[in-house]
Amino acid sequence: MAFKVTLVSTSPIDGQKPGTSGLRKKVKVFKQPNYLENFVQATFNALTPEKVKGATLVVSGDGRYYSKDAVQIIIKMAAANGVRRVWVGKNTLMSTPAVSAVIRERSGADGSKATGAFILTASHNPGGPTEDFGIKYNMENGGPAPESITDKIYENTKTIKEYPIAEDLPNVDISAVGVTSFEGPEGKFDVEVFDSADDYVKLMKSIFDFESIRKLLSSPQFTFCYDALHGVAGAYAHRIFVEELGAQESALLNCVPKEDFGGGHPDPNLTYAKELVARMGLSKSDTGGEPPEFGAAADGDADRNMILGKRFFVTPSDSVAIIAANAIEAIPYFSSGLKGVARSMPTSAALDVVAKSLNLKFFEVPTGWKFFGNLMDAGMCSVCGEESFGTGSDHIREKDGIWAVLAWMSILAHKNKDSIDGDTKLVTVEDIVRQHWATYGRHYYTRYDYENVDAGKAKELMEHLVELQSSIPEVNKIVKGIRSDVANVSSADEFEYKDPVDGSISKHQGIRYLFEDGSRLVFRLSGTGSEGATIRLYIEQYEKDASKIERESQEALSPLVDIALKLSKMEEFTGRSAPTVIT
Repeated sequence: MAFKVTLVSTSPIDGQKPGTSGLRKKVKVFKQPNYLENFVQATFNALTPEKVKGATLVVSGDGRYYSKDAVQIIIKMAAANGVRRVWVGKNTLMSTPAVSAVIRERSGADGSKATGAFILTASHNPGGPTEDFGIKYNMENGGPAPESITDKIYENTKTIKEYPIAEDLPNVDISAVGVTSFEGPEGKFDVEVFDSADDYVKLMKSIFDFESIRKLLSSPQFTFCYDALHGVAGAYAHRIFVEELGAQESALLNCVPKEDFGGGHPDPNLTYAKELVARMGLSKSDTGGEPPEFGAAADGDADRNMILGKRFFVTPSDSVAIIAANAIEAIPYFSSGLKGVARSMPTSAALDVVAKSLNLKFFEVPTGWKFFGNLMDAGMCSVCGEESFGTGSDHIREKDGIWAVLAWMSILAHKNKDSIDGDTKLVTVEDIVRQHWATYGRHYYTRYDYENVDAGKAKELMEHLVELQSSIPEVNKIVKGIRSDVANVSSADEFEYKDPVDGSISKHQGIRYLFEDGSRLVFRLSGTGSEGATIRLYIEQYEKDASKIERESQEALSPLVDIALKLSKMEEFTGRSAPTVIT
């Protein structure tokens, strides 16, 4: 079937600067005439010609509302721009980590390899006609586009005057696996629809010992629950956990992907993963049944994860530290050792302590997975994580929620390898975490999110905190006036990072107040929302005294919480007496 290319005149649409996680707006914004088209063409124009002409691109996402329309638009624009072939996940479904894996691992029947991908997701944000949509571009290494590319995209959106599109190209049936071929002015153009679970499962089986995990799941003492929150993880859950590992179908919750995520908020935390939290015995209302031994959840595009034990929550900061501490023994992929470890600046220092103990290279980077990707591409990092429920390794260049779950299952299988067949009580998630605290100390940690705050007021709050940093004695005077039982602030700054790989410098990455006893307060504006501003407040206290590591987090952190709220004048600036979410 032949098609022709049409040039469509358009006007620049300002304000489309993609952040670390791409561009996120309400669906109604993306539905504006030429809005999505402008961004897609601005991206094509930002890439070198060989990454477009004759190239292979992946176009898929988390299946949220508007994805099916967006995929067809991008296919027609790809054809008009001279792209040779487009790979699409069946029903547009492909998790963000699976997209990265496909770029890095998949070969077409003719030996073709993908040079990049448009990923259609707004991550952990809600979906539906009145909710959020998003798009980002990933590069040939499988990781997010660097700032050099996103800056070009932004500049292009401000000057774009036209874009080519194959308007007469019929919509491709994305519900059926197969190849559809067309003929255009520059030759053949193919669209291949495939099931990405095949590639992803193959990769996971090359990393983990599925037989040992299967043995753990077969134990009558071990019970398991996985909640996909109606996100794209559901497209992989049955295949991996039921078919490959032998879990019961009843272990899967909300594993049918839906365009509106079932009306829920696909963010895997104690606030939004209500059904899983209740089943694991962590909600205020008692469900009556005995909770499973292990539970986990994913976000909309399956790159984030939450790990739970029976009546026990594992903080993401502890999770990455525990994975790193046990990786060499429990995960075959790491049997020859770790190249290094890294965490985002707001994440607790639990990983730092493990790195020091195991004599590993350690890196503290700004928020954004691309910083980890640079380290991985240079062979400097094996395991990394961030407090916002993202954990991963150098098997791909994105965080990977299912990978994290399999890593925990591998650790549990390793710890219980001698007791699965007997009557000995299994080592639990809680046992593993408490043993880790006893060995390395405990980092009491929490995050307060103030979502959809007036952007102007949020900026004023941050400016106030920076201004305070000019006089540490004055800060300590305020601190002691609030709580005399808290250590003095030793230093304060705005975090700045010089990338050891490419030498680039990232400034204004968060405001830090560092205390003499190792405690920290961090304030950061997040770009993951679609409107307004989100202020994230991170509160951390390190406790080495083994007699004090059993306290409740709320009790241990209460003095620092008090100081953080009053020092920042949070209620005065935002009008909020409480955060939207506490994790």
